Amino acid sequence: MESTLFTNVRIVEGPVQSAPYVGSVLVEGKRIKRVSRSAASVSGSPSTVIDAAGATLMPGMCEAHTHFSWNDAATLAAIQTMPLEEHVLWCAKVAKRYLEAGFTSCVGAACAKPRLDVVIRNAINSGQIPGPRYLAASQEITVPGGLGDETLPHLPFPEFSFGVNVNCADEMRKVVRMFLKYGVDSIKINLSGDNFTPDSPAETTWMTDAEVAAAMEEVRLRGKRGTAHARSAASVKQALRHGIDVIYHASFTDEETLDMLEAAKGRVFVAPGIAILYAMLHEAEPYGISHEKAVAMGYQREWDAAIESLRAMHKRGIRVLPGGDYGFAFTPHCQNARDLEFFVKYLGMTPAEAIRSTTVYGGEIMMRPGELGQVKEGYLADLLLVDGDPVANIAILRDPKRILAVMKDGVFAKRPDVEAEREFRVAA
Repeated sequence: MESTLFTNVRIVEGPVQSAPYVGSVLVEGKRIKRVSRSAASVSGSPSTVIDAAGATLMPGMCEAHTHFSWNDAATLAAIQTMPLEEHVLWCAKVAKRYLEAGFTSCVGAACAKPRLDVVIRNAINSGQIPGPRYLAASQEITVPGGLGDETLPHLPFPEFSFGVNVNCADEMRKVVRMFLKYGVDSIKINLSGDNFTPDSPAETTWMTDAEVAAAMEEVRLRGKRGTAHARSAASVKQALRHGIDVIYHASFTDEETLDMLEAAKGRVFVAPGIAILYAMLHEAEPYGISHEKAVAMGYQREWDAAIESLRAMHKRGIRVLPGGDYGFAFTPHCQNARDLEFFVKYLGMTPAEAIRSTTVYGGEIMMRPGELGQVKEGYLADLLLVDGDPVANIAILRDPKRILAVMKDGVFAKRPDVEAEREFRVAA
């Protein structure tokens, strides 16, 4: 059995109450065999010994709102019209980049074509391509006029719309069954609008309870998970009433919404995606959206509401995780750890709490809480070796040069560079 010993590492276990300490970690096969508070080597003859020279060893990160098929375009139509063959290759490339950036787990939050997420997940699981542990999503399911109603009739395959339209509960049931047949892990439904689409802004709510109920009945029958795009307070309440587990955005809330979220906090995850709100306000001018235009579109109002809502959620112990809408031109892929910086700067989290949101909570949203998201004996060896201390400076997790090594299932996806400035002593 292959084994790796990390010595002289600063260990960040994941839980907030666990202060970092210098020690050593032994990996055997896919799992963490031993965690020691001694920096010295342990007994035995590991296949590889890495003296980390004081670098940080921490759990792999989880991106809770992943769109591998978003192709760094500035519009929904440009994502939608990428030819299928090129789109598959694009997703495979992006999956590899996420893993090398330190995201060892990702939760799919919608794909641009019906089976893209399933195909990429299966290819990762079979070893055809490198990538994170992945939960595959459906396309976004919407209603005419809602977010995702971007059908272009000239496409060779009409079903390759950005989202799939339904007009009633029976149509919803049919579409959900189709995606479940394809093998998705989750069904994504767009309950609210979005300021990105001016005819269906963020504070609007589009689906009937009958439509949502039909979707969730099918999801529960097959033991899968419902997820929702829900920016408006009414849509968040609707998601909670129908037992949806993962709520994307949740920008607008009121006291009733927060009370409902708190009552369900043992079940529900919120992945707000605040980086795209910030980008639209301050970084989208090269793509035709000035600050003034973004304000007129409603983004300043949503930013202010989201910060207030999410700070309140954090204080109430509701699980808020990083991730959301990376893959647009103004939110490029693999800047995802920026969310952690925003959590600290705007939501009142400590760096340790932000790390918990992407590690411990990451294991929970991946539905593997007893074996993912912590540096702990018996857990799967999904680990990052980081140059520096992310508890002192959370921003280093966004710098690829500071991600010295990435391990998934006990195998290096990114090996430490023995020629690097830190001059790791690696014996194999």
